[in-house]
Amino acid sequence: MQKTAFKSVQIANEEQQLCQMLKIGEVSNLSGIGIEALRFYEKSGLLDKPERTNSGYRMYDTGVLERLAFIKQAQVLGFSLDDIKQIIDEKRAGKNPCAEVRELVRLRLQELDERMQEMQRYRQELAATLDEWDEVGVSQGHICGLIEGSNVERSITESKLRGKKK
Repeated sequence: MQKTAFKSVQIANEEQQLCQMLKIGEVSNLSGIGIEALRFYEKSGLLDKPERTNSGYRMYDTGVLERLAFIKQAQVLGFSLDDIKQIIDEKRAGKNPCAEVRELVRLRLQELDERMQEMQRYRQELAATLDEWDEVGVSQGHICGLIEGSNVERSITESKLRGKKK
């Protein structure tokens, strides 16, 4: 009789836990993050491996929603997924990642300052070129003599901005 009562309590506890668990579609709807992205986050180690039902469905603890909110907020702040994984891993290891987060932001600000200086130089070059072109007007060439005769050199920043490699 005690085994039956214990088994009933155990089954009731498992059912209660399952009620608090979310399928991947529910997590997607609640978080606004697509199912494929959730799978990618799992593979990348940003999310813990969820439990699986006997039929193989992922069942997430409701705490996954807090993790996803953290990931989204970190992305808004400019952290890459690799940065975010590094921060999460540090926390998993029992460390407080805040010092590392501040250092990453310091480096990011330095990079932004450098890019902004490069962009300002590039803008000045383009403005000077346009002034020259306004004086010239029309220039004959193979296609457009203005472009063919320009002296603006392609900068590293410009190619990065366009997302192309040289």
